Amino acid sequence: MRADLQIIQQWVEPGHHVLDLGCGDGTLLDFLQRERNATGFGLEINPEHITTCMGRGVSVIEQNLDTQGLENFEDNSFDIVLMTQALQAVRRPDQVLDEMLRLGNEGIVTFPNFAHWRLRWGLALSGRMPESEALPYKWYNTPNIRLCTFHDFEALCRQKGIRIKSRRVVDGQHQDSWLARLWPNLLGEIAVYRITQEKAS
Repeated sequence: MRADLQIIQQWVEPGHHVLDLGCGDGTLLDFLQRERNATGFGLEINPEHITTCMGRGVSVIEQNLDTQGLENFEDNSFDIVLMTQALQAVRRPDQVLDEMLRLGNEGIVTFPNFAHWRLRWGLALSGRMPESEALPYKWYNTPNIRLCTFHDFEALCRQKGIRIKSRRVVDGQHQDSWLARLWPNLLGEIAVYRITQEKAS
């Protein structure tokens, strides 16, 4: 299993009720069901991914977060809400974070770090939008419309009263790296955050 998914599965307790936003082909949910005895659903818009999920026995709902939102789910419906490599592809990631923590006690979010040194260097040298293993698209065909850095995400969390319980980083090949842990905003290519709503004092 990819290092970022390995990190996530360690944060999901046995028997947790899980919602996976943009669940892709259901790899993570399938693993959580088998190894963590988790229950829950995935949301996905890609028909091929939906078919793969169903073949794996993963419950999946076809739903577009940008156009349909998450109003069809009640408050505190889940123990944990996941969003892996999809936050940067929605129109209002700030609102998605609010909804994640309305629906679940905790959220886990992963996204590519636009402040990685290769991207900075590539932009400085070429003057063109950079590409990397984590962001392998041209500027005109990328699904990523809200690129951010670790610092951007953490500033948004502070602004919204969201507490970061844990932060891990991996490289573009989804491998754990001690250098990325040392200088995450410069050397980390993919962020893995575990968040919850700050308790009112």
